[in-house]
Amino acid sequence: MSFKKLDSEDFLVSADSITAPAWSNYSASLITFPFSPTQQDSISGLYYLNIYNIAATNPQAEIQFSIAYGDIKGSGSARYNDSVNGLSPSRTVYGQFINLLFGEDENASFDFGGPAVNNEYFWAIVINRARYKQAIAPGSLQLRLNNLTNIYLTDNSRIASIVEYTNAGRRYTLGSGSFGDGIMPANATQGVYGYLYPDVGIIILNPAAVTPGDANRQPDVNGNNPGIFQSRLSRFYLKSEETVTSDFVFCRARNAEFNYSVNPSFSISASAGTILYNEFIQNPTTYITSVGMYNDNNELLAVAKLSKPLKKDFTKEALIRVKLDF
Repeated sequence: MSFKKLDSEDFLVSADSITAPAWSNYSASLITFPFSPTQQDSISGLYYLNIYNIAATNPQAEIQFSIAYGDIKGSGSARYNDSVNGLSPSRTVYGQFINLLFGEDENASFDFGGPAVNNEYFWAIVINRARYKQAIAPGSLQLRLNNLTNIYLTDNSRIASIVEYTNAGRRYTLGSGSFGDGIMPANATQGVYGYLYPDVGIIILNPAAVTPGDANRQPDVNGNNPGIFQSRLSRFYLKSEETVTSDFVFCRARNAEFNYSVNPSFSISASAGTILYNEFIQNPTTYITSVGMYNDNNELLAVAKLSKPLKKDFTKEALIRVKLDF
């Protein structure tokens, strides 16, 4: 084993943005949207509905995203307390998303750009954290609902001249079109279709524009609104995006370096103390098989293995590039 101190120019940090299919089994498209009736009938079902890649009873099933319904008036769900009007799961969901996306008081409201009543309620799609990794890749979203004939909902990331920012990071407006080319509908009296918040994996939809008349806004009634929206899903394309940072370490073995074995039992006679092979004097040859990274306290931090031994002698110089991903 031989040691060499690395110089500052031997280090390089690189960052690459990587996109990949968001759904399980490396799939970019979902065409079925199974859920668990048990979860739907539980307390959590009053707030959201988990959507899986395969039947929820299958041990291999994984949550892909969740559907929630928020209503500023608390409609579509029963009150927590009969004596307190308007406080219900749908009202809690509305306030939570307002706080998360805008950092504002829960009494604030969304603005879909249409009639004021449209700002009082919404559908929310929350992508599972493991699925979108660092962020949803802008321009990768296409959502088709079975009531919107020949319309794919997508963001406007490719055509927007200015990127909007909120407390939750970037925000793109949803429209109709191909990937990233979301254009406002010809009849926009109900406002925009919704918004994409890629940095937190959330899609907010305007029910009056995408599922008119579907949302159950009856007061003090558990209207199963997440289940209603699940029944509208037809196809869902999505990709994840993450930045992978790599450290490159360039380990240089110059012609006069690393040509001798430092293992005395390999080249020196234990009894006579003489060199066993004359080649080690005139033409020494070694084989580099691995590179170890040590700190100043001589503690081994990482080991890089070569795919095959690298021959080294006085006639050769080697440059080994070690890549550390994290």
